[in-house]
Amino acid sequence: MRVTLRLILSLAVVIALVAGGFALWQAGSVIPPDSSVNSPDLQERVRTIWLNSFLRALIQVFFVGLTVLAVIYWNVMAPIRKTTEWIKKIRLGEMPEKLSVKDQGILGPLAREISRMAKSLQMARLAAEEEARLRQSTESLWTPERLKEFVRVKLDGRSLFVVSNREPYMHLGKGKEIECIVPASGMVTAMEPVLKACGGTWIAHASGDADRQTADPSGRLRVPPEEPQYTLRRVWISREEEEGYYYGFANEGLWPLCHVAHTRPIFREKNWAHYKAVNEKFAETVLEELEGAEDPCVLVQDYHFALLPALLKARRPDSRVAIFWHIPWPNPESFGICPWQKELLLGMLGADIVGFHTQYHCNNFMETVDRFLECRIDYENFTVNREGQKTSVKPFPVSIAFLDAARTDHLEEKRPLPEKKDLLKPYGLQAEFLAVGVDRLDYTKGIVERLHAVEHFLEKNRGYVGRFTFVELGAPSLTLIPKYQEFVLEIERETGRINDRFKAKNWKPILLLKKHHSHEEISPFYKLSDLCLVTSLHDGMNLVAKEFVMARDDEKGALILSQFTGAARELGDALLVNPYDVGQTSAAIKQALEMPAEEQARRMRRMRGTLKDRNVYKWAADLVGELAGIRLEKAG
Repeated sequence: MRVTLRLILSLAVVIALVAGGFALWQAGSVIPPDSSVNSPDLQERVRTIWLNSFLRALIQVFFVGLTVLAVIYWNVMAPIRKTTEWIKKIRLGEMPEKLSVKDQGILGPLAREISRMAKSLQMARLAAEEEARLRQSTESLWTPERLKEFVRVKLDGRSLFVVSNREPYMHLGKGKEIECIVPASGMVTAMEPVLKACGGTWIAHASGDADRQTADPSGRLRVPPEEPQYTLRRVWISREEEEGYYYGFANEGLWPLCHVAHTRPIFREKNWAHYKAVNEKFAETVLEELEGAEDPCVLVQDYHFALLPALLKARRPDSRVAIFWHIPWPNPESFGICPWQKELLLGMLGADIVGFHTQYHCNNFMETVDRFLECRIDYENFTVNREGQKTSVKPFPVSIAFLDAARTDHLEEKRPLPEKKDLLKPYGLQAEFLAVGVDRLDYTKGIVERLHAVEHFLEKNRGYVGRFTFVELGAPSLTLIPKYQEFVLEIERETGRINDRFKAKNWKPILLLKKHHSHEEISPFYKLSDLCLVTSLHDGMNLVAKEFVMARDDEKGALILSQFTGAARELGDALLVNPYDVGQTSAAIKQALEMPAEEQARRMRRMRGTLKDRNVYKWAADLVGELAGIRLEKAG
């Protein structure tokens, strides 16, 4: 850009000088070439002519130069800048509007060729992705065994550590008995198979009331209980710390900040202090576990530990640290609301890798860093360099433990599948058509919008009244936060209103089941429902959509999926909807219920193929492989 500007200025000066010289030549031509030039009057006249000519030349130089600059800017520089921005969007994986040729002036022919080239590149990218998918489908499926061997080779015997707020196993006292349960969590769903396959240590917040009784004095125990495969290290925090760090800063602040769900984030100084203190406490625990480990790999999970990577790197610069952000990352303007934006970014940039579900969230993170920190940004390789620390920013779409039926049949006890009518019988209801939603009761999940879509569907399609029931399996979440308490009341109120409006004997349009449901309780609803509704207002991925597809080995049913989820980028054969558009979601319900069996099978088969190729073991292999690659690169 600077070279181009110098060339333009030079051209303008040359043109202006030529114009000025021509003006001087014209002035000189009026001086009589005779011997009377030595007379005082004539000399004064000559000086006046030259002075006036010089001033006219300067004025001409100025205006001609200004005109040339304006013409060049509007006809050359502006189109170049617009074209450059357009090309940058394509490079970042975005799909900008078509470049207007007529707006490019004299660069129109070049813009036309660039547009054609960009279209060719986009087609080549899609072809390459399809080729990679087909090639991968011919390779062996990623399994726990393959992942274990992959990690063994990549880490070369080094230890793997996972850090998260939620523990994979919690122990609760029930009278004189102690029950071990697996908490409902998409993150646990994603990471549990990884630790089972790789071994290592999982460091997490102890949240069960009987956790101390089941761990050793240092907080360690081997899990899973029935077949121990890795170590769980529990960290205890006080009630006050939990309220400030978890309920306060993480879930009243960062959660609504990162989800575009139009809920105001709340930031309090005391909550920030607890957030820092808990991150430091976890850092001390992780460092204890790292003692004696050479060149360890640490996978930090989610928004609860944004400060942790930098804390670990300061004490163990030999460690290889990745932080995976399971929720969306907002644009710089939205993130700028947070009073401690720089501290959070610096903490995350202590990691060697910052991972998100989608390229879009990677783009937002890079732009946020560029806006608020002084550092070197490389958009070509998606890296950030600051004070000698290089951080790669990459997408890693998380998935589920999808395996062939032949591999899973022997892993779980085969239970007879009930009939569809048996699912509603305990509640005294009957329905011919069944839809299901499985969510935490969270305002980002679009549950109220979903209820309104069901109401709209029954309004427009009276033939389904008395025949169609939507079942919401809602797990209570963050019940100590007032916003969540209000949200649950709103769901109950809307459910009651809609049911009263369409009430009939032995039938309800909506069945709300509020409790934590086990996988065994959810599975029959997945397998027997005619459709699954996932209408998140904003979601990093949403594994419910993938779990529903995995459950449908009969290749029946339909998935209605919010376009604002990460899963929508992978499950293109779902019926994609804007959850804010009640009419569109209502129409999708009708389309799903009336979809021919052949189309259902075709869509479900393709989605299942995608999940088989990109299961959680593939996700873990990509993430661990990137960490190992950074280590080997530095060693070389």
